[in-house]
Amino acid sequence: MTEKAESDVIRCDACPVLCRIRLGQAGACDRYGNVGGRLARLDPLVIQAAKPPETLVPFLAAGDGAAGEDDARPFVTGIGAGTTYPDYKPAPFIVAGRHRGVDTVTVVSEGIFSYCGLKVKIDTDRFLGPEQAAVRVEGEPIGHVTTAEYGSQMLSLGGVRHLTGGSKKEGTVTCEALLKLCNKQPVTMAIDGGSTVTVQADRPPVVDGKLERRMRVGCGSATIGMFAKQWAGKVDEVIVVDDHITGVLTEHQAGRFLDLRPAGIRVRGRKSTPGRYFQVAEPGQGWGGTDVTDPLTIIDRIDPKRAWPGLRLLMVSTTGEDALYAVLDEKLRPEARPLPETLRPAVERIAENCEPALCSVVFMAGAGGSLRSGVTENPVKLTRAIKAGRVTVTCGGVPCQIWPGGGITLMVDVARMPDNSFGYVPTPALVAPIEFTLTRADYAALGGHVDSVVALEQVLAETKTVGP
Repeated sequence: MTEKAESDVIRCDACPVLCRIRLGQAGACDRYGNVGGRLARLDPLVIQAAKPPETLVPFLAAGDGAAGEDDARPFVTGIGAGTTYPDYKPAPFIVAGRHRGVDTVTVVSEGIFSYCGLKVKIDTDRFLGPEQAAVRVEGEPIGHVTTAEYGSQMLSLGGVRHLTGGSKKEGTVTCEALLKLCNKQPVTMAIDGGSTVTVQADRPPVVDGKLERRMRVGCGSATIGMFAKQWAGKVDEVIVVDDHITGVLTEHQAGRFLDLRPAGIRVRGRKSTPGRYFQVAEPGQGWGGTDVTDPLTIIDRIDPKRAWPGLRLLMVSTTGEDALYAVLDEKLRPEARPLPETLRPAVERIAENCEPALCSVVFMAGAGGSLRSGVTENPVKLTRAIKAGRVTVTCGGVPCQIWPGGGITLMVDVARMPDNSFGYVPTPALVAPIEFTLTRADYAALGGHVDSVVALEQVLAETKTVGP
């Protein structure tokens, strides 16, 4: 390499990759570049121009300071701030401000997170795959199915073992999928022994090519509890088909409370308490998250001592998307009939009470290691101050949930963050904005880099910024 060519190359020390970047080019992460022979952050620093959330400085009670004196103050986020990794030096921005008469400090940085992942909540009753099944992108495992919650299927994606503990391709694919999801882009995943699902933050899931529209109103038992009174007098028996708890109205406590006549229709599965049945069918893409397409098949028997010819039966799913009306004939066999208009509003009421099906993507990471050294020379003091409630942790200006126990393990809803808040480094790891806000007195007390504190006005004057 000639002397001139060598002088056009600079070394980036923003992460362990240590890219050598030619003049006018960007590093592997596309976040830093060689601009006029100087290392420069290519994305603008994001300033929240609007009033930050009230929880941003929770140690201030309402009424402290002059009301409204700085309600619309700008808030410097970590987006575009750059990083000082490894943080043996102060964070890129340590900003002094004033909130309701109190001097504050916000330490702003972009953290490099190998120890990170996503918790994904998918509002659907559809069977996505068995628990612990691998979730794959491009054939590579990037996570697994975890325990289902009320009306939602849950995925756990990423984590250090997928990012760095497998093959190079597994780490690269995992990092790319996490980055897209964090930046609110769609990712299609295949689940071993289950479905193919497309996930995008704050958007409906697509399961096996079908757009999900409704989150179930509740399990079969809960549905009966909610709507029993609206069915009484219009139908003799209601069975709400559900993968978890199928409900039978006249056996259920709600039916007994309304003095409904027992209908003698027994469904398959394991009886839990009166009117509540487990395991009436296998999980699947059919009614109520079961593999049932013909709901009459879940009827185990009809008691001739209790049932009667002409008995009116309604079978319905937990979203109201599926409904069947039948009448028992002289031999007590259910015959399907058109849904009476008197029952249509009751079925539609179930659908009305279903919330829109969405995907929720929560970023989860351990903010430890040298990241804390960018805040204070004694890192454990930062951890203790956060646990004591003296420091508010935000990501892109959005308050984080901090887990109890050791370390700074945080969670944040990516849908609330500004667009394109996340980046990556090819180690591979995600880069996420992070801010620590506390009083200036507390910052000095925990051994903060007080000599590096700059006024907010100076940051606004000297930095290329963008605000929502």
